[in-house]
Order: sequence, then structure tokens, then C-alpha cells
Amino acid sequence: MSLRPYALRCDHRATPLGIDEAAPLLSWRLASARRGDAPLAYRVRVAERAEDLDEGGQPLWDTGRIEDPDAIGAVYAGPALTSRTRYHWRVTVWPAEGDAAAAAESTSWFETSFSGADEWRASWIGHDARPIPVMDAPTEGERALDDHGLAPCPVLRRAFTGPAALRARLYVTARGLYEVRLNGTRVGDAELAPGWTDYTRRVQYQTYDVTELVRDGENVLAATIADGWWSGFVGFEPRRAGAHYGAFPQFLAELHIDHADGRTTTVVTDDSWRTHTGEIRHADLLMGECHDLRHAADGWDLPGFDDTEWSPALITDTGHRLLVASVDEPVRATTSLRPRSITRVPRQQGEGERADGGLDTHIVDFGQNLAGRVRLRVAGLAPGARVVVRHAEALDETGRLYTANLRTAAATDVLIGDGREHLVFEPRFTYHGFRFVEISGVPRLYDSDVVAVALHSDTPWSGAFDCSDPEIRRLHDCVVWGQRSNFVSVPTDCPQRDERLGWLADAQVFLPTAALNADVAAFFTKWLRDIEDARTPEGGFTNVAPRLTGVADEGAPGWGDAGVIIPWQLYRTYDDPRFLSRALPAMRAWIDLIHRHNPDLIWRRHVGPHFSDWLAPGVPTPREVIATAYFAHSTRLTASAAEVLGLPEVARDYHRLAAGIRTAFTERFVTTDKNAEGEPTVRIAGDTQTGYLVALAFGLLPEDATGPAAQRLAELIESAGPALQTGFLGVALAAPVLDTYGRADLAHALLRRTDVPSWLFPLRHGATTIWERWDGWTPDTGFRAPSMNSFNHYALGSIGEWLYRGVAGLDQSPDSTGYRKLLIRPRPGELGHASAGYESARGTVAVRWERHDHTLGLRVQVPPGASAEVHVPTDDHGSVRESGAVPVDGEHLTLLATTPATDTAPGHCVYRVGSGVYRFTASYPSRPTYPSRPTGGYPTAPVTSAAPRRAPSPAASLAGSHEEDTP
Repeated sequence: MSLRPYALRCDHRATPLGIDEAAPLLSWRLASARRGDAPLAYRVRVAERAEDLDEGGQPLWDTGRIEDPDAIGAVYAGPALTSRTRYHWRVTVWPAEGDAAAAAESTSWFETSFSGADEWRASWIGHDARPIPVMDAPTEGERALDDHGLAPCPVLRRAFTGPAALRARLYVTARGLYEVRLNGTRVGDAELAPGWTDYTRRVQYQTYDVTELVRDGENVLAATIADGWWSGFVGFEPRRAGAHYGAFPQFLAELHIDHADGRTTTVVTDDSWRTHTGEIRHADLLMGECHDLRHAADGWDLPGFDDTEWSPALITDTGHRLLVASVDEPVRATTSLRPRSITRVPRQQGEGERADGGLDTHIVDFGQNLAGRVRLRVAGLAPGARVVVRHAEALDETGRLYTANLRTAAATDVLIGDGREHLVFEPRFTYHGFRFVEISGVPRLYDSDVVAVALHSDTPWSGAFDCSDPEIRRLHDCVVWGQRSNFVSVPTDCPQRDERLGWLADAQVFLPTAALNADVAAFFTKWLRDIEDARTPEGGFTNVAPRLTGVADEGAPGWGDAGVIIPWQLYRTYDDPRFLSRALPAMRAWIDLIHRHNPDLIWRRHVGPHFSDWLAPGVPTPREVIATAYFAHSTRLTASAAEVLGLPEVARDYHRLAAGIRTAFTERFVTTDKNAEGEPTVRIAGDTQTGYLVALAFGLLPEDATGPAAQRLAELIESAGPALQTGFLGVALAAPVLDTYGRADLAHALLRRTDVPSWLFPLRHGATTIWERWDGWTPDTGFRAPSMNSFNHYALGSIGEWLYRGVAGLDQSPDSTGYRKLLIRPRPGELGHASAGYESARGTVAVRWERHDHTLGLRVQVPPGASAEVHVPTDDHGSVRESGAVPVDGEHLTLLATTPATDTAPGHCVYRVGSGVYRFTASYPSRPTYPSRPTGGYPTAPVTSAAPRRAPSPAASLAGSHEEDTP
């Protein structure tokens, strides 16, 4: 198979339906079965009709043949795109070797939505709640456990008549959450739509193709809306627990129907719509959802329903200025899990009579901590009878739900029956973080009756990792499930308690891992706009985005710096400079703000809440050390961004400032000396692991100080166990820094550690996701303080990056973007094999190595147009073979260097290879042994920034045993 383009994307999404970007990026990846294949030129054509893409057609835009061997995309630069129009596009790629007939092409499409606010005609509508309903005294058992002051979810409908559709598009959004139905059929598969933004700055809308749902004759467009992030409970501020943006949910929609006879029907939200409240008596992201089927109106979303008793919709607003088309994939239900076990537990003493009739309670263990909801099948629920579903991450010592760490989040869903014989209960406007559910109100519960449904932003999975150690494989699974659970419209900090906020530091330390697991370009495109919207009047970044009243606005070191670090990381990953061009003004404003308040270049003023190295055990790192290190790092990245964007004067100014901060850091915090043997020593203020990590990772030390600083870092880690004494910021840097300075063996030792603090300790005590704290639960102390103790919190999962880049060896060179220059350098440690595959912006990258006896095999796949520097680990350079033969310098393979073994690592043969698949073998020690401390020196090169498994619960050892239902 010769060179061909595949995986066509428009603004990092496959066939997006409804964009409002005037100049979208049209990109592609490359594949070939031939070694050495590389592109020479490309051509992109865009047209409204697919046939105009053919030779002789009249495309709207044609780049012509452009010779650029590095190109994997082109920004549209043709005539203005028309609103609500489908465009077809084709890319043709010519290989560097071959004639014109060897060119290959691929075709895709995208569709525009509204190009401006003036094109909208719909009004914002809601349910008129001003008439006070008649109140009767409640009867015991008639109400849900607690409605938390929440109002019932409004339902809205609009009947219209017309012929069938030739083409129909629905443009829809809500202040709150929505679910739309057309003639009784749900529209789309988006969950928790339209997602979370700062509604005072931006409201996303979605576009749906509903052509097949429009009937000839009477039709009904209907919707249910809920509070969501708009008016529901969000965050943990007790004085402002909810209603951060508005008081009640509102809905906006336009349905455009093109008919075969050329006519167009447009249905918009206005006061002709009819509203009522339905069976959902309340729905909240934190508190949960209650369905009372006695309030259900069967057929309300179908033609022929009598809505004369319903109220006219209330027009709440007619403005459209803040409406923008979605740029990311929505939250979707992606995975379902059956129970691992169902345990019946008796009624606890003192519970008394309950509305569920005193039926026993069942504890369901799904074997996996996740974010989502439960789908429950119920038979024979009498009118007024109630089923209660409560959620938790762990069990307590009695075998009941441990909910103290949920804080004020009730995480409770309720179903109230109306006498129907068979029911399926599944909430629609809430989600919970849980592994266990407690279900009361059903006499018997079978495995087939209950399913856990995982919800998360539908970022396409792009990476895979495997190795010979089952615990490290499980660790990788925990990292992936943490990402699933916390990428819900925004990168949240946890899915279970009353928080779920978009903390910036958590995201910036985890992004390198996240981008290897999944294609997060569109997801972070959206969230970077949230970060921009959240900026303070002075131009500073905040700690969370979207911005929320009650959370400290002024960005802390390492938190606010995410506004600089994330665009740079995304640019390097996806080779899209628009991440930088959109962010550079805010990046500069952030640096200028810090500089203005800290003219001596030591960042001590305007540090916000200064979280430091959050949740680090042991001696805290001096706050000024962390702050000034991040000040220098962000300033250097801002200078680099200006260089990429062709702004040399701007780059020079920030490089000069970064150099000044580096000097100030050294003068203020770094002490050099010599030990009794006359060897140089370095001490950084505080003498903590994180202090050395940030100094080495961000290149803040003089060259002659990096080796002694790395040695001191290793001493601190070794004397602690070896163990880390780092929190959110330091942990992300630990393995990469140790690796860079010759101590991959020590990084492996940390990876294999099983005592607190370590990654494997939680796994050995039931973790299926990453914990917020190293010691969230221990046999000696039990659960830590519930005020800050999440069992699904991805920040410490940043080790996932080193599993790909270090253990498997899949990386890119420091001067590379979009994986154009690969760096393949496995660090086997004591593992028998490891592999990683990744769908990069250029194409598939894959590495697999395995050891048999005294031989190591290494398979490398390099996409067309890329090259790779491959480090084959061996002490015997003459033993290297490629595809069974002695490697000889040639067209696609060149020997660059050989490196000798050290006391802590084997030697290497380093080759430069072109695209294709390469299979190396070499002799390798069967089990290299590493001393606890190095006897040699340290290199001085600084670091350059760049299937669920089931396990016991965190409290499994405390829960005891219970009789399981096995019907």
C-alpha cells in the first residue's frame, strides 16, 4: 500500500455538523506500508457539491499543488463560507518518490451553522413559574427524600404542520441542560448538553440532522430542560451553593426544514410554545434526580396530544450575541458495566418505617469507579412506592455506603411509581462519581436489572499502553478511567463530591498524559476559551474555568500558569499554531501582570491562594521557590510562542525577562559548595524534592549546577524510601526529570513501590482510579479527612506520560511538533516487555520491545513524512540487527552514535530512521541490577518541556463479608 491520507478532520473533528469558524483547519494523517514513504506535495479543494471536487469541476477553493513535505493540514483561505451549508473537501497527496499517478486522495465534509448573531430568530423561553401552585400538606411517603429547593423540570412542546423534509437541521441550546424530541424520538445522543461555559460570556449550541424525523403532516418538537450548571448546585461555596448564572432553565431552538418543492419551514422558540412540568420533579448535577411517574403525561411529545391545559411559554430574552457553535464533541454515554456483585443488607437499627415498605436494601458493586448514572429495571412498583438509588465510591467498615467525602452532594436518584408493571429508570440530567450503589425499594435485584452507564466528553481514544507487569497495566487502566471520569465538558477535579470544577493546575500537569490517551485537541480548544473568558480585569488567569463565584479568582502559581503551558503543549502535540496565536495576548498579559507586581523577579505578590505543591507529604517547598520557577517557565514559553508566530522582537523581550528571572532564582534560592571530598554540591532553598524538580525541569540552574542538583534530588528520593514527597505539581516532573538525568532506574523504583506514598499502594487496596491523596485510605488510619478525599482524581495520574514516553519509549524530540521527529528510547527496567501505540497528528506511531533470554527485540513504526531517532538499548553494539541483518547506513537508516553502559543504565546504539516499520534485535542483560545510589556522575542536559479492570473497593478490607444475591 502506497502513501495515502486518512482520518480527515475539520478543526480537529471528523465531519462536524455546524461550525461557525470562518477559516477552519482542514487536516489529515498519512499511512503507507512502504518503508521510506514521505509526502512531497498536497492539494486541497473545497466545494458545495461533491462533483465539483473532480477534475473539471468548479470548487469554491483550490490550493493547487503545494510542495511542502511537512504539511498535514491547510487553513481554509477561500471565499466566505455561507451559513448553514454543507461543504465537501478533498485532499490529494503526492509522494516524494513516484509519478503523478501515484497521488492518493481522500474526501470528507463539514457543515456551517449560523455565521452571526443577526441570523437567529428564536427567543429564549422558559416555564412561567410565577403563578404559585396550590399547596396541600404532604403525606408521609408521598414526596422524594428531599427536593433541595429545586423546581420540577419544565417540558415544552410546539406542534406544526408541513410536508416531509428534503433536509432539516435543528439548532438548539439551553441555559441549563436540554433533551429534545421530535415526534417522540430523541434527537442526537449528546448528554448534559450544551455543556458548561460561563454563560455570561459564551453559550454553545449544537446542530442536529433531523431530516428523517420530520413527517408529512403534523409534527411536534418537544424538549425537557433542567437546571444543570446554569441554575443548579455547583462547587462547594456554602454561601453560594447554586444559581450561579440564573434562577431557572431556559431553552432556545430553531428548526429549519427545506422541502422538495423549494419551500422552507422554520420553527423557532417563542410564546407560541406550550409548557408544563412533567415527571422529573427535580434534577441536579450534585443532588440527583427524582422521577415521579404520577406526573407523567403519556404522549406529550407526539402529535395529537391535548395541551390546552398547558401554559404559554414565557419569553425570557431575545438576545443572541453570546451564542457560538460547539467546537468539541459532546458528553456521551460510552460504556456500560454490569454488576460485579449484588449484596443484600438488612435494615439498619433505628431506620424505622420507610416509604419503600421496609424492603431490604441491596448494595451493588460495579467493580469500577466511574462517572455516570445507573439504568435500573423495576417490576411492579405500586402507586406512590419509591425506589431510592444512592451512590458512593467506597464502603465503610459495616459494608454500607461511605458518603462522608461527598460533602453536601446528595448523589441520590429517586423513582416514584404510578402502578405500571414494568419500568426502566435512568436519570437524564445528573451524573455521579461512584463504584457502589445502594438500591432500596425493590424486593429482589438481579444482575440483569441494573447497569452502570459511563458518561464523559467523547474524546476519540488515540493511545494504548501495555507491559509485562499486571500491576502497572492496572495503573494505566486507573489513569484512563480517571480521565474518562473527569473529562465531562470541562476537565474537572473529581466527579463525586460538591466540587467538579475545572481546576487549571490539575489539567496542565495531566495534559501530556491525556493527549497520549485520547485526541483532546477539540476538547481543550473549547476549554481554552473558558480560560480566556475567566480572566480577571487585570488580565490574570484564574484557578478554575469556567469562572465561578466563591472560588478564589486570582490565579496561583502553577494554576494560573496553565493559561501559558496548555497552549504550548497543545501546539507541540497537534502542530497547530492557532493554539498559540489565540492565546498569546493572554499569555503576555499574565507575564506582564506578574512582572508588574514583582519587579525584583521573585514572585511573591499577587500569588492568589498559592496552593504550592498541593497535598505534598513531608516538608513543604518554600512557596517563593515554586512561584518564581513557574514565573520563569511561563515567561520562556511565552517567548517561544512569539518565535513560532514570527514575532522576533516580542520573543526577544520575553527571553530577556526569562533570563533575568533565572538569574534571580539562582541568586536567591541556590547555594553551591563542595563536600569533604571536594565534589561540588548544590542546595535549593527548602531542600525538597519539588524544589529540585522545578529547577531542573524548567532549566533554571547554571550548567555546572545541574549534575549536583540532580544528585541531591536522587539522594532525597532514595532517603525517603525511595519514595516521592511531592504533590500535584512535583509528581508530574519526577519520572521525566530523573530519566533525563540518568536515573531511569530510580523512576522505575518509584513506579514499583507499593507502600504509601506510591501509585501501587492504592491499587493493592482496591483502587480502580487515581486517588486525590497518596493515603486516601490506609489500614492504619482508615479514610482520611472527608473534607478533601476523592478516590477519582486524575492529577497524580500524570505518571501516565512516562509509561508511554519512558517505559515504552514513545516520544518526540524537544524541537519537534506533531511527532515529526520521533524519539524512541525504551527504558526496560526489570520489565519483560512493553508497548505503546499512538495516533499522532501525522499518523500511527508504535513501539514494542520485549526480552527473551539475553536478547531484546524492538519494533518501531514511523508514519510517512516523519523520522525517528531510535535508541536500541544494548552493551554489545556489534550485536544489533535490523530485520535480521547487520544495519548498514543507507537511505532509510543511519547510525548516529553509540553510548556506553553506566552504573544505572545499559548502553545504546542510536539510529536515525525514516518512515516505515523497523525490527531491531540486540543482546541485552537478562535482568540489569541497579545500585541504590549511583557511583558515576550525572549528565547536565536540562529537561525540555514538552479495558477497565475490576478490583476491590478502597475499603474492601474493612467491609467484611455479606451474603450475595445469586438468583
